[in-house]
Amino acid sequence: MSPKHLLNNVRLILVQPAGPLNVGSVARIMKNMGLNRLFLVNPQCDHTGEDALKMAVHAQNILEMAQIVPNLQTALEGVKRAVATTSRTRSIPTEFNSPGEGISWLLEVDIESALIFGPEDRGLSNSELNCAQRFVTIPSHPNYPSLNLAQSVAICAYELYKFSIEHENRSSFNNANLASIDFLEGYYQQLELSLLKIGYLQTHTATVRMEKLRRLFNKAQLTKEEVTSLRGILRQIDWYVQQKSN
Repeated sequence: MSPKHLLNNVRLILVQPAGPLNVGSVARIMKNMGLNRLFLVNPQCDHTGEDALKMAVHAQNILEMAQIVPNLQTALEGVKRAVATTSRTRSIPTEFNSPGEGISWLLEVDIESALIFGPEDRGLSNSELNCAQRFVTIPSHPNYPSLNLAQSVAICAYELYKFSIEHENRSSFNNANLASIDFLEGYYQQLELSLLKIGYLQTHTATVRMEKLRRLFNKAQLTKEEVTSLRGILRQIDWYVQQKSN
């Protein structure tokens, strides 16, 4: 699954944004990080005005395609997973995650999800936070903890993009490249002989110690190419030992 496809499932929702410069900056950040679905809840500015378009630079299409909705509930129609960003404390016990901890939950194949940001002057209200299932707060220095809207979006959008790349890397791992059991067995037999030659293993303890080494390498899920490289190292060790003994 490509990161582009995963990110296409994510809506970025701005609730009552007031600054066109911020909205334009958000659009540019979204394009930087592969996001393209912008929802504006009751915007208090012209999102396609000169100021917004100037800040968007090459992401003007995101502003032009932005969906304007009257309330947060409408923006969340069809969404199955929603994360709200907030620095607001809540009256009920609530788990707050950092972006690195909470954002990846939004990335699921064929799951419509949303990342919600509040107005610049007040953030999300408690009633708006109730629309989300999980909450993200961005740690910042206590001397000046308030972040600009575009800065907050940049941090969270980066985490989304990073997780999408990691997901792609995991998904693109081709299990067909994994070394087969019999191929690994040949390596283990060669490894045992080489370690006996250099004195790392002793005959009476070799079986137990090799079991530990097998577990170590099995956990690594080695590919055929990686095992071939390791066997090349063993051949060089055997050659060196042979030269020293002559």
